[in-house]
Amino acid sequence: MVKKQEKNDKFYRVNEKIRFSPVMVIDQNGNNIGVISIDEAKSKARNAQLDLVEISSNSRPPVCKIIDFGKFRYEQSVKERKQRSKQKNMQPKEVRLSPRIAEHDARVKGKRARKFLEEGHKVYLRLEYKRRENAHKDLGFIVIENISEDLQDIANCSKPKLEGRFLTCMLEPKYE
Repeated sequence: MVKKQEKNDKFYRVNEKIRFSPVMVIDQNGNNIGVISIDEAKSKARNAQLDLVEISSNSRPPVCKIIDFGKFRYEQSVKERKQRSKQKNMQPKEVRLSPRIAEHDARVKGKRARKFLEEGHKVYLRLEYKRRENAHKDLGFIVIENISEDLQDIANCSKPKLEGRFLTCMLEPKYE
């Protein structure tokens, strides 16, 4: 049973599946042979007991390389895995607050936001007004401003925005 290539794998044309003639050929040592016919390139690959792989199909003439295709695919997967491990998938974090939050609780939430910022995440401070708290919007602004002042040394703070019954403020880590 033949395995299908995964969708995110790049598709390479190999040997008989290469369509265009003439092709630019690079041998197994990395030397540029030049532009030759497809039949001549295939025979050179067969003589070396290797595969002819189309590396760049977009260029004209297409670039083909004489290599061991299995080894090539393995090296490509190792390279992709290494790139994926270097990528950081940073998701924005959210810290929920209330306008009636106690001073100690606000400090704890601020420490949590500081930890997220140090890890490189964006942090949304989100304060929700419930029932009669809507009449005292200024209390929410004070809470948000106190926390953002404490984090000013490591974060860039946006201006707090009032959206319905939520007051939000975004903090981005400072990169120096």
